[in-house]
Amino acid sequence: AATIINKDQQSYTLKITEGGDQSEIGISSGQSVSACNSGCFITMPNGDRETLSGNETVEITGGKAVIK
Repeated sequence: AATIINKDQQSYTLKITEGGDQSEIGISSGQSVSACNSGCFITMPNGDRETLSGNETVEITGGKAVIK
């Protein structure tokens, strides 16, 4: 699964589309969550859309996703 880490001071809601199913996850400031077990699309609050294969680490900084 991909690890998503929120390094911002505010919370975000991310849209995850995995296998045709869409869900939303909330991530608080300083929190990390696991998502995308077998690849997915993630939509950030600013509208950026990223494709994940499931083994990345994604850091949210300044409202943007940085994939490591």
